Amino acid sequence: MTSLTFFPTLSFLSFLVLSLSCLTSAHTHEDFLQCLGSKNSISKLIYTPINSSYSSILQFSIQNLRFNTSSTPKPLVIVTPISISHVQAAVTCSQKHGMQIRIRSGGHDYEGLSYVSTFPFVVVDLINLRAINVDATTKTAWVQSGATIGEVYYRIAEKSRTLAFPASVCPTVGVGGHFSGGGWHVMRKYGLAADNIIDASLVDAEGRILDRESMGEDLFWAIRGGGGNTFGVVIAWKISLVPVPPTVTVFNVQRTLEQNASKLVHRWQFVADKLHEDLFIRVILSSSIDARKLPGARLVKEDCTEMSWIQSVLYFDGLPSNSSLDVLLDRTPSTRRISKRNQTTSRNLYLNMDWRGYGRGSSTNTSARRF
Repeated sequence: MTSLTFFPTLSFLSFLVLSLSCLTSAHTHEDFLQCLGSKNSISKLIYTPINSSYSSILQFSIQNLRFNTSSTPKPLVIVTPISISHVQAAVTCSQKHGMQIRIRSGGHDYEGLSYVSTFPFVVVDLINLRAINVDATTKTAWVQSGATIGEVYYRIAEKSRTLAFPASVCPTVGVGGHFSGGGWHVMRKYGLAADNIIDASLVDAEGRILDRESMGEDLFWAIRGGGGNTFGVVIAWKISLVPVPPTVTVFNVQRTLEQNASKLVHRWQFVADKLHEDLFIRVILSSSIDARKLPGARLVKEDCTEMSWIQSVLYFDGLPSNSSLDVLLDRTPSTRRISKRNQTTSRNLYLNMDWRGYGRGSSTNTSARRF
């Protein structure tokens, strides 16, 4: 009889705790909304689950469908600020009422970190803060975090044919997440994107607006590679543009395992870092190249195509190089899929055996760009 009364009591207590948790969450949510309303008149920029536009706003930037299911935790509030004061309000109100804050610029993060949390949270979507001001004379630009890399490339190309910026091969990647993560790119000559950031405008946890001088060099160093949602909300970045020639050369070489693709990539691993800094090579595996150092590639003149740097941006994104540059302004990804990614280090000694054992029918796609 003791066990019969114990389990119903436990169930009641569990239900009571759950109910109290829901009430607390709802109360926090209401307090947060009241806090926002008292600081700014931004009612048209706030979305809750009862708003008809809530789902479309939330889903627009979700690249990984693994985090777009009915069981995925959703934000209690989405804020789409159009000014720095709106960001300040969201930060200070979240801090005051104990709500986690997620900052989203492009939504490309593989694990949904910019729009998912197991705790009550608010998403600050920077999609409206996407201004880009390019100064070709000083070879610098101010870029707001809500812009995409494609938009950055487009605005630079508007002002100069011989200036560029080392950033992602994918134009729909958001500036905020890319820069705060370091920013890998296709111009190894100039380091990472973070190496070419010279100033920033940041809202800290207290709602203060800081630049490089006022935040100090330690924090400035941290925001350029330490990850988003970590040290504050970076509103804008000042970047140093890099020189590129009017014409660059690109090529694409495809090889299957039967054409010694594994040996070619094995060789590439040993020479890639020794090639001229103006030459970038990437290898894509699916189910430039200095032909003297990588004779297995069998690169011939006909494989090479000359074009402008901005056209090569389209080329590396898999688009025809004669496509309209307006495609760089499209924030919508060409595909959305369910994905889980992991990064491992291959042991060179067993590379050929691994591919032969598990990858029959696979192919290697080697593409490159030379300045």
